[in-house]
Amino acid sequence: MSHPDETSPRAVDNDRIMRATTPLPGLHRIEHIMGTAIDIDVRDAFVAPAALDLAFDYLRQVDTRFSTYRPDSEVSRLIRGELAESDVSPELGEVLELCERVRLTSEGYFDIRAHRPDGRPDPTGLVKGWSLENAGRILEDGGARNYCINGGGDIVTHGEAAPGQRWRVGIRHPLIADKLATVLAVGDGGVATSGAYERGDHVRDPFTGRAAAGVLSITVVGPSLTLADAYATAAFAIGPTGLAWAAGLADYDACSITADRDGSDGRLAWTPGFERWFTGREKTPRP
Repeated sequence: MSHPDETSPRAVDNDRIMRATTPLPGLHRIEHIMGTAIDIDVRDAFVAPAALDLAFDYLRQVDTRFSTYRPDSEVSRLIRGELAESDVSPELGEVLELCERVRLTSEGYFDIRAHRPDGRPDPTGLVKGWSLENAGRILEDGGARNYCINGGGDIVTHGEAAPGQRWRVGIRHPLIADKLATVLAVGDGGVATSGAYERGDHVRDPFTGRAAAGVLSITVVGPSLTLADAYATAAFAIGPTGLAWAAGLADYDACSITADRDGSDGRLAWTPGFERWFTGREKTPRP
């Protein structure tokens, strides 16, 4: 019986099937930290499980230091006034400096003091993105070159999901829980979405105190998850003109799902540079 040669269509098809069904190398683990599920997916075969141990240990340490649900945490002590800002740890000091940077950039729409009557700083709105980005650096120190960290929808990616394939990140439709508004293809960077559909009206206009309105969600993509997360919060707080503000951010792109006057419906709009992130899937979601 004759055998197909290496260049025959049948041989090529079989090779594609084999590659598609072969399990991907690497490590995958999910743990519940900071009140959410944190998913680490490493696609490098040579990375030891200890690298994930270190990353998750670090995230637990962040939770211990920054959680407002722990009365003995450093942030809780800061909020109660038991700890002066000049006496905080270097880690908390770094976060406070980043928060002030975003406050200035956002013209006050990201303000860690505005939602508190006593004006004490509560930096937790920036901590998750910052800590996930740092966890990625820990993975890189352990040899990881291709990984994705997903912490409650805030995502940092590096390298490729598979050879020649960027990481695919779905943006949930804010009106239909089981539908994606669009799908992005991301290499190195961070993706963060701010909206009211997951945690309710937790983002407020710092100047009026009212819940943010006018858009259903805003997603920001850029080189740093720390800043993408904070910028998404600020843009959502700004409201209908938040996307225009985000368009002026250097190195960051954004998309928003706008709401009709009655809060229904939803259309996708984006800044001029955002199209480079699309995978080609539907760009105008409708419920």
